[in-house]
Amino acid sequence: MPRPGLHLPLLLVAAAIGLALAHTGEIRDRAEAALGRGMPDREAALARGFVLGEDEGVDAVTTEDFRRAGLAHLLAVSGQNVALLALLAMPLLGVLGMPLRTRLVWVLGLIAVYVPLAGAGPSIQRAGVMGALSVLATLSGRRASRLYALGFAAVALLVLEPGIAADVGWQLSFAAVLGILLLATPLRTAIAKRVGRGGWRRALADGAAMTIAATLATAPLIAFHFEELSTATLLANLLAMPAVAPAMWLGMLAAAAGQLPGAPVEALNALNAPLLAYIAQVAAWCGRPAWASLHVHLDLVGLTASYLVLAAASVGAVALSHRRRGRGFDRYAVRSSTAVRWGAVAALVVAILVLGAGLAGGGGPGEPPAGLRVSVLDVGQGDAILLQPRGAAPVLVDGGPPGDGLAAKLRAAGVERLGAAIVTHDQADHAGGICDLLGALPIDRVLFARLRRATLARIGAAGIATRRLAAGAELREGGLRLDVLWPPRELLAERRPGEDPNALAVVALARWRHFSMLLTADAEAESTPLDPGPIDVLKVAHHGSDDAGLGALLDRTRPGLAVISVGAGNPFGHPTAATLATLARHGVRTLRTDRDGAVVIEVRGDRVAVAAGG
Repeated sequence: MPRPGLHLPLLLVAAAIGLALAHTGEIRDRAEAALGRGMPDREAALARGFVLGEDEGVDAVTTEDFRRAGLAHLLAVSGQNVALLALLAMPLLGVLGMPLRTRLVWVLGLIAVYVPLAGAGPSIQRAGVMGALSVLATLSGRRASRLYALGFAAVALLVLEPGIAADVGWQLSFAAVLGILLLATPLRTAIAKRVGRGGWRRALADGAAMTIAATLATAPLIAFHFEELSTATLLANLLAMPAVAPAMWLGMLAAAAGQLPGAPVEALNALNAPLLAYIAQVAAWCGRPAWASLHVHLDLVGLTASYLVLAAASVGAVALSHRRRGRGFDRYAVRSSTAVRWGAVAALVVAILVLGAGLAGGGGPGEPPAGLRVSVLDVGQGDAILLQPRGAAPVLVDGGPPGDGLAAKLRAAGVERLGAAIVTHDQADHAGGICDLLGALPIDRVLFARLRRATLARIGAAGIATRRLAAGAELREGGLRLDVLWPPRELLAERRPGEDPNALAVVALARWRHFSMLLTADAEAESTPLDPGPIDVLKVAHHGSDDAGLGALLDRTRPGLAVISVGAGNPFGHPTAATLATLARHGVRTLRTDRDGAVVIEVRGDRVAVAAGG
C-alpha cells in the first residue's frame, strides 16, 4: 500500500504517464525539433543522439570518430541517461517544495515516460527497470542493492523477452554495468591513493574507475562481435567526461522545454553547442590516428576465458579489500563468505554473457560465428531485402507489392520484429508490403526520404516512429551499418511537377565488417552519380531495366555478385537484354529472383556464401 500522503502524487504520476504514452510520437517530434533550434546541424544531430538515441542524423565521419574513439555509447541511450535524468529531476522537483518521497514518485514516472520516448531499446529497457527498482526500494524505506536490482532487471527482461540475451547492445550494456559494480570500487580506491581524494581529484578517480571498469568488462564482447578494439577509449572518455553530463542535462531540459509552445530553447542550445562540439573534437583527436583501433579475433572459447579471468580478478580484488578492512577473530569467515558470494555472482555473469554471445553467434566453441544474413526475397515484381545482423534487430529495405504474404515470409526467416523498415520510395512494389506489415509484425521505426501523406498517416496510426533520410544519414543495428548515399537533401527540398520518384529513391551502402552491398532500389546509375568504391554485391537498380550508367558503375565498384529482384513474366520486359549483357561483359555473376528464387547471402568472418532457391 502507498504510504499516507503519496496517493495524490501517485494518481497524478499515473495520469501523466498515461497521457505521455498516448502521445509519445508527438512528444518525441517536439523534442527533436527543440534540440535542433539554434544549433549547427552537427551539434543538433549529436544532441538528438545523446538525449533520444537518434544517431541517424549524425554524419558518417563524426560517427566513425565516435566509434573508433570508444565514445559510441554516448549516441545510444543507456543507464547513463536514466541516472542523469534522475540527478537532474531531483533538485528541480525540490525547488517546487516537494518532499523526498513525492519527488521519487515523480522520478519513477519520468523514467516510465523516458524509456519509450528514447526508443525502448534493450539497454534503455534494462536501465529503466533497474532505475525503477532502485526508486521503489527507496520508497519502501529499504536500502537498495544495485547488484541485486540489476540481477532482477536482467531476469525480468529475459522472462519477458528471452531473445534479448542475443542482442549485442543488451550484452554490452549489461556487461558495462556489471563491470562498474564489480570493479569500480577497488579501482577507485587504487586511483585515489595516487591522485588524492579531495575536490576534482575525487571526481577524476570516480570517472577513471568507472571508465576502466566498463572498458574491461565490454572489451571481450566487442572483440568477439566486431573483431576490433579501441585503444583510445580510456583517454577519450576521460577527456570528454567534464562535458558529457552538462551536455545531456542541457539537452534534456531543451527537450522538456520544447513541449511548451514558444519556449526559449535556443538559449539552452546555445550553451550546449560548445559542449557537444568539444566532445566531437575529442572523438576526432582520439579516433582518427591509425593506432586508435586494433583488429582482433576472439572466438567463444577466448570469450569464456577472458570473462573467467575478469571474474577471478574481481573476486580477488573484493576479497583483498575486505581483508584489509577486516578486524577481529571472524576476519577469515568474512573474507571467505565474501569470496563465495562474489564468486557466485561472477560465475553467473560469465554464464549470462557467454550464453548470450553464443546465442548471438549461432555456433559453439571453435565454430565460426554467424555474422550477417542478407535475403533478397522473392516477392514478384518488387523489392524486399532483409538484413539480419548477428545480435541485433533485423532491417527490411522495402517490402515488395501488397498481398504477397510478406509477414509469413519474414516469420519463416526467424523474424519476430524489425528494428527498422526502410521505404526507398512510395510506390506499390516497394511500400505495399511494408504497409501490409503494419499491425502484423512489430516495427521499431520506418525510415524514408519521401512518403505520401496517406502512407505516413497509416504508419502514424500504427504508433510507429518515423525518420526522414537523405544522403549522409546512417543507420546502425549492432555491427550492421547502412550509409545513405542518395538522394541529396537539396533535391528532396525541391518538388518539381512530373518528377520521376525512382530518381529520388533511397540508395544505401550496407556494411558488415569487410563485406559491403550496394542497395540501389529503383535509382538507376545514369541518374544517380555514385562512387561508393569497391563492393561485394550489387542489387541491380529498377529490376534490371535499361541503365546507360550501369557499365561505369560496375567499373567503379567491381562487384563479385549482382542480384536482380524481378517478377517472372512481368509486362515490363525486366531484366532487359542490355542490362544482362552489360553484367556478363563485366564478368559479374548474376542471380535473379524470377528464375533463381530468393537469394540468401551468409557472411561469416571473411567468408561469403551465396545460396538461391530459398
